[in-house]
Amino acid sequence: MTQQKVALSLFWRTFFLLLLLMAATVAAWTFTLRAIDAGAWLGPRNVPQLTSMLRIGAEALRASDRGNRAMLLKNLVAREGLLLQARAVTDVWTVPTEGDHLARLAAELRRRLGPELVVASSLNGVPGLWFGFVVDREAWWLRPPAALVPAAPGRHDLLWLLGGVLATLAGAVLIAQLINRPLRQLSFAASKIRGGDLDSRLDETTITSEIREVNMGFNRMARELAKVEEDRAVMLAGISHDLRTPLARLRLEAEMSVIDDEARSNMASDIDQLDAIIDKFMDYARPGETHVRPVLLSKLIDKESASFRDPSEIRITSRVALDLEVLADEVELGRVFSNLFENARRYGRTTDTGIAMVTVSNTRTGGWVICTVRDHGPGVAPEKLGQLTTPFFRGDAARTAATGAGLGLAIVDKAMQRLGGQVEVANAPEGGLVVHLRLRHARPKRAITTTRSDG
Repeated sequence: MTQQKVALSLFWRTFFLLLLLMAATVAAWTFTLRAIDAGAWLGPRNVPQLTSMLRIGAEALRASDRGNRAMLLKNLVAREGLLLQARAVTDVWTVPTEGDHLARLAAELRRRLGPELVVASSLNGVPGLWFGFVVDREAWWLRPPAALVPAAPGRHDLLWLLGGVLATLAGAVLIAQLINRPLRQLSFAASKIRGGDLDSRLDETTITSEIREVNMGFNRMARELAKVEEDRAVMLAGISHDLRTPLARLRLEAEMSVIDDEARSNMASDIDQLDAIIDKFMDYARPGETHVRPVLLSKLIDKESASFRDPSEIRITSRVALDLEVLADEVELGRVFSNLFENARRYGRTTDTGIAMVTVSNTRTGGWVICTVRDHGPGVAPEKLGQLTTPFFRGDAARTAATGAGLGLAIVDKAMQRLGGQVEVANAPEGGLVVHLRLRHARPKRAITTTRSDG
């Protein structure tokens, strides 16, 4: 029996994460404010203590006789750390200047104790906070304990403040990442499904209940899509086998029973056309599994163009670098070029010679290779360019009578998606159709560009 995990809704997950952030922020600001308080950034917080200490010191001096004052001063130093001494005529002291952190403290103490109070930042070269006052016409100096002396704000306090701000920002970023991570994983898995990888799966054991349910639903959808794809491939394979058997018999019977050579040739041509259309359907419905590896592009183009041997129909010129390699599945990429050449042979012939003149070239941009296949035919109406990769769509009315299945560019588009690339179709400014194939570059090398012509 499996142990049931605790389920948290997305609301409570976000709530607890924010609560954790708030607790960390409060702790950081607590330490920061303590440091600020110790540095008296927020004003002279110890004014009441200093005021009471000065008043008590003055009253103690008034209440003690001259014979006991020496013992009183000694006890104040020993027990309280409070230094009390008589002011001499030769004493030299320094008054806090405007802008000094002690100037505000001096102004507040004078307001409470009277303008005759002297506040010094050093006395006879001894730094510290010194207070000068008069008791029964006798002038005295009092220096409070070091704990009551406000310090100027230092680098340590600034570091505490900066650390608190950075900790808050880091916590916010971390929480945002934790909240968005399941959605980012879902988006990545959906993109893989769109690219044909039906084996993509999401974690079904996550603690967040809503995310877990979404992941389980996504995985069920992926499994169903994989099953549908597999069933479709099996069905089309069966249809292909069942159709080709009677087609083979028809061809044999036509060759044996039809006496007229022209009629026999036409029947054989029709049967070949049906067989080619079945191949197109199989190519379009082929499962999306690919094996990507470095492929020498020029060699692949030469191999595919070699099957178009009739120079009276098509002539293919390749200007692709001899050592250029792309990351692709060799069979899948070969199918792409085969369909592009076949499409050019059917629809890209020039009006003067009736021959399809095809040029293949390449450019590089970053980690990508842009391979361009161009014919010099009539091109396609601009408003129909976006539909050329749609299955069974033909670019003009004349093509409805063509012998193709209307799947050539649709197969190219689907194959490029499987390879992780892109296809773009446009009309050349000088006339003809241009197809740009965006492929991943295998490894950069110094290219050697040559021109090769087939036919």
